[in-house]
Amino acid sequence: MLREVFKESKRPIHVARVKDGDEALDYLNREGRFVKAERPDLVLLDLNMPKKSGLEVLDQIKKDPALQAIPVIVLTNSRQESDVRRAYDHHANFFISKPADLQELYLAMRYVENVWLGSVLEEAQ
Repeated sequence: MLREVFKESKRPIHVARVKDGDEALDYLNREGRFVKAERPDLVLLDLNMPKKSGLEVLDQIKKDPALQAIPVIVLTNSRQESDVRRAYDHHANFFISKPADLQELYLAMRYVENVWLGSVLEEAQ
């Protein structure tokens, strides 16, 4: 669904998807089948991933000097205050509970695009 939302973007946005926490770290570290992957400008991270949880992935990203500057937005089904607190304790840059419908998801991703990707792209220029 995110790919569909970002297709309407005014800027070119490449969305890469991985199936679990181990693959997320392989992608970010350019290991295995991701050896030629480009480092992302932004990570959208689910807390509920197989193998390594989103919090484990977040923790490793923020402890790695090569990755820690990449903004990480937790985008998850959880609405529990404890999950929000734990995400920020692990240095998430922002937390979004997945919206219930497509229109709300569209608005949330416009926010991500305008605030997070906009500032990342402006800093790179």
